[in-house]
Amino acid sequence: MARRPILVFDSGIGGLTVLREIRRVLPDRRLIYVADDAGFPYGDWDEDRLRARLISLISGLLADYTPEITVIACNTAATLALADLRAAYPGACFVGTVPAIKPAAEQSRSGLISVLATPATVRRDYTRRLIATFAAHCDLNLVGSRHLARLAEAHVQGTPYDSNTVRTEIAPCFIEKASRRTDIVVLACTHYPFLTKVFEQRAPWPVTWLDPAPAIARHVLTVSKAGRDLSETEPAPVDDTADIAIVTSGRATPTLHALLRQFDLALAASTTN
Repeated sequence: MARRPILVFDSGIGGLTVLREIRRVLPDRRLIYVADDAGFPYGDWDEDRLRARLISLISGLLADYTPEITVIACNTAATLALADLRAAYPGACFVGTVPAIKPAAEQSRSGLISVLATPATVRRDYTRRLIATFAAHCDLNLVGSRHLARLAEAHVQGTPYDSNTVRTEIAPCFIEKASRRTDIVVLACTHYPFLTKVFEQRAPWPVTWLDPAPAIARHVLTVSKAGRDLSETEPAPVDDTADIAIVTSGRATPTLHALLRQFDLALAASTTN
């Protein structure tokens, strides 16, 4: 039997940045991308309602596609519900997307680090625990943006938007203390890497914009190899079924169709709400 697919789940198109990196390290694996555009943006949701939605949606996806690994490619969703999903589906394998605070703390020279996220991710106890565990020796500045995820969707889909708003949203990331300046900005939303070039153009000084997607992909590779070592004596045949994308709203614009084609994804006929 062919290997089971890897499923990548996000609130919108941001998780495509993660899917792209997974494809680079696992080019022979079938990928299923799920955009919960009916629920986008997650930052506006009540936590209990969003948790219930995530558990319900993932339940259906696990039943329909039996993925080997489910990647929650959304910081807001993972920091809220990853533990709940693992408890609800102990037989499933989940990889989460959480703010890349540990590598930022290891790489920063100035010790001034900003975490650019949605307000929901900024509020999470999970985020605070990451800081306490891995970056207590650094000055961490949490910046919650209400607009950047929407701006990233507009940017990628070619919809007009006010680029000056981007400057306003990233401005709080840049801190100066004595002779030190912020030198790393953690992109704690998978939508944000789509705006990296815009960020660079509007930043007051150069910084490292830390995209967690490559590290997530390496972790997926490690988990996949570990599972194969435990369960298989011979390599499973390649699943040559097309990679697909699912949008929960059931509505896909021509622009979205074109974007998915750029990522070699065929839009699935069936959707979920």
